[in-house]
Amino acid sequence: MNGVHDMGGMDGFGRIEPERDEPVFHAPWEGRVMAMMRAMGCVGGWNLDMFRNARESQPPSFYLTASYYKSWEKTLETLLLERGLVMEEEIVASRSFSGSTVAGQPLRAEDVSKALKRQSYERSTSAAALFKVGDGVRTRNIHLPTHTRLPRYARGRRGTIERVHGCHVFPDSSAVGAGDDPQWLYTVVFDGSELWGTDDDPSLKVSVEAFEPYLEAL
Repeated sequence: MNGVHDMGGMDGFGRIEPERDEPVFHAPWEGRVMAMMRAMGCVGGWNLDMFRNARESQPPSFYLTASYYKSWEKTLETLLLERGLVMEEEIVASRSFSGSTVAGQPLRAEDVSKALKRQSYERSTSAAALFKVGDGVRTRNIHLPTHTRLPRYARGRRGTIERVHGCHVFPDSSAVGAGDDPQWLYTVVFDGSELWGTDDDPSLKVSVEAFEPYLEAL
């Protein structure tokens, strides 16, 4: 997806100003948004890639001005409405009118620690990897209408396979409900000048985790 969220290599957004002694949450409602996200993931409302796809689809005017958890909260609303789990009137009233439920068991207090653990996205496959460490590759210049993990600044660029990570859930398929579609995952290292031009620091290297469908042999 070519969205405003894909900001790597873009200028004009100002300096990143770290917040000294930044708290985990700036307000109690942010923690509740995090809890709702985890709860819906636990009961199977949607997966992480679907969540990312919905967030990346937000209008630039909202995405660039909303705080991190405000963007999350809006994403939750979008997904709940799309799946018919809530109505607009219920969101406005902050209560349920219909008693809608989702499939799966509700998240219980004793299960919270499990829900906070990152799942494994590695999958088995009978297909052999197309590339090995040291191979030269070029990333494809793709422009998908939905979620992808290939950043815009790294498309159509030459790099070298640095590491082979095994086969994993392919986010591009998972984001649109097309299943795991397992694909080989690699670390590809690029010279800075390949990404940013000849004026860049010649010693700079950038590594990107790239799935096999993103790559072609040189």
